[in-house]
Amino acid sequence: MKISTKGRYGVRFLMDLAFSGRHKNVALRKIAERQEISEKYLWQIVTPLKNAGLIRSVAGPKGGYMLVRDPASITLHEILDALEGDGGLVACLPAEETCSRSNSCAAREVWKEVEARITDALESFSLQDLAMKQRKHQESEALNYVI
Repeated sequence: MKISTKGRYGVRFLMDLAFSGRHKNVALRKIAERQEISEKYLWQIVTPLKNAGLIRSVAGPKGGYMLVRDPASITLHEILDALEGDGGLVACLPAEETCSRSNSCAAREVWKEVEARITDALESFSLQDLAMKQRKHQESEALNYVI
């Protein structure tokens, strides 16, 4: 499984929103600056996240983006599914008609199990977990600069 730039940047975008607080609008420009991601690229990320019900936008001078739900209730799987789609680990998993051997293929059974384990792992991490890990890294980095 390979996670694209869109998925990685989307996770960073959402972690930034989680740091800002659930009820605070954050301008896309500010997130782009902090995360060192082009604002134009972030525009491609916000639409699927809005469609998935993870964020909402508020127009106007004090507008921006905010999380719709508590970061503890948003899983890494949900984020990546919104951004990467649910294509399956191999083509025959979501669409068994792509292969005439799907019903009698031992490898397909293994791929199903691998995909289930990956899904379980991604479900085990919340946006809050990721944000907390990031905060620890930032605090550790700040200490290294002080010493």
